[in-house]
Amino acid sequence: MKRLLITLCVLLTATLTISAQDAYQVNGSQYQLKTAVEGPISLLWNSIDGSYRYFIKEGDEIEELSNTRVDGKYQEEYKQVLRQRTAGKGGNIDKTKLTLSSLTDYFNAYNKAVDPNYSVEEKNIDLQLLLGPFAGFSNEIFTDNPSNATLLVVGADLELTDQVMLKRHAVVLRFRQTFESGGYKYNASQFSLNYRFKFIHNDRLSVFANAKFVAFTASSRDDIPNPAFGEASGEPEFFSKSGSDLSAPATFGLGLDYTLGNGKLFVTYNDIVGIGVDSNGEFPIDFSVGYRFRL
Repeated sequence: MKRLLITLCVLLTATLTISAQDAYQVNGSQYQLKTAVEGPISLLWNSIDGSYRYFIKEGDEIEELSNTRVDGKYQEEYKQVLRQRTAGKGGNIDKTKLTLSSLTDYFNAYNKAVDPNYSVEEKNIDLQLLLGPFAGFSNEIFTDNPSNATLLVVGADLELTDQVMLKRHAVVLRFRQTFESGGYKYNASQFSLNYRFKFIHNDRLSVFANAKFVAFTASSRDDIPNPAFGEASGEPEFFSKSGSDLSAPATFGLGLDYTLGNGKLFVTYNDIVGIGVDSNGEFPIDFSVGYRFRL
């Protein structure tokens, strides 16, 4: 467990430092930009004010690649810029999307076409770190929940992925806060490590299976019946209980990501079934909806 946590921390640190940034002047504004492709034409990019921005650099000239929306229709100005700058030598401009991976392919193809000495350094790893706040509801089938009450749940996912060799895989650190309802006075804070396998995966949509394999939970309950006091007084008596535990629950769920804007809308159906953990026998109702964006 300790070795796993240390490895995860190292990977997260590497993600945050993997790309250097330089300052550039573009139309009178200064931006901190990363270099994705460097050659006869260079591709610069960064996330600026919550939006991904892309720039083409040729010599000392820098021009933004944009795709504005007017009356619900995208104008695709970036394609016209590419036609002017490259004369189509990078491949099919009409099939080139305003995404980092698609632009990288086009820029590399053009640089190879105009410079026989140009070579592309193949990446063995391209780590991405994504943050996804979410909200949802759950009937917490792995607790007593005598009235099968539905509880509010909020939290956030911190997802680590590799976009080169392991596109279908992800490790997720999830924080989840469960709030009591009128029918069940149960509160819990949980940190968990999860593994996700994306069995359907493309630029627009991913459908994945989720396995929770380590969880630390701190919980409290304020409505536990006390039979001894109830028999003596003739009135129902209750007591409170709180505690925490570190467990390996091996619970499984499903989810999907859908690209929306500069991030991904995601829906998860959590803790559908568990191995080595007791359920209260109720049908699992545990859904969350959130929006994930790249850090």
